[in-house]
Amino acid sequence: MGILNGKTAVVTGSTSGIGLACARAFAGAGANIVLNGMGAPGEVENERASIESDFGVKAVYSPADMAKPNEIAELIALGEKTFSSVDVLVNNAGIQHVSPIEEFPVEKWDAIIAINLSSAFHAIRAAAPGMKRRGWGRIIMTASAHSLVASPFKSAYVAAKHGIAGLTKTVALEFARSKITCNCISPGYVWTPLVEKQIPNTMAARHMRRDQVISEVLLAAQPTKEFVTSEQVAALALFLCSDDAAQITGANLPIDGGWTAA
Repeated sequence: MGILNGKTAVVTGSTSGIGLACARAFAGAGANIVLNGMGAPGEVENERASIESDFGVKAVYSPADMAKPNEIAELIALGEKTFSSVDVLVNNAGIQHVSPIEEFPVEKWDAIIAINLSSAFHAIRAAAPGMKRRGWGRIIMTASAHSLVASPFKSAYVAAKHGIAGLTKTVALEFARSKITCNCISPGYVWTPLVEKQIPNTMAARHMRRDQVISEVLLAAQPTKEFVTSEQVAALALFLCSDDAAQITGANLPIDGGWTAA
């Protein structure tokens, strides 16, 4: 039997990358899944159907906009209505924009804070009453190495991820007596389709070869010089849902090839 048999996991930003890997890992452990995110309808449906056929669970999809609190509440309500509970919540949705502070578009700042930070608060607020009634819950935040260190030109992203780390600690303390844990995972550079798409533009802008961009730009801060994989992040998230991790709460767990060890 899987460790999540009979439970339901809502994973925001789960149509690709880390979120999709988490959804599939939880489904493999027996959980029903609520997917959320962007993507072509046909591709999203293929991923949803694949989860059902590969793991013998049920999966539904919500296109909820993570910048809109009412739609976030509807996302959690969909999980509760469809499967009678939301037991695991992964706040993974995120966007990025890189720019010097004096040139940083205000609308980009607002969007990053809304989607990368505020959405987590709204989702937790909506899911917490049900978790407390059932006396069990797992809340997992996808933070970043940037929740522990900073990089130039990423002011909104760094601010949001530091906020996620702080929110994690507060939620853990408030929910400690309810058998609900809250932790954040802080990956370094993860190989995703989005990263792959960025490489040609970086090559052109910096007049570098592909291998140079990977080793000297993307992996410059990671001593192992290897990408973290989405599946490695998902495996850690699944462990945090296990009974063995019941006393891990309020933690910020780096998985970054040594980036934040320096």
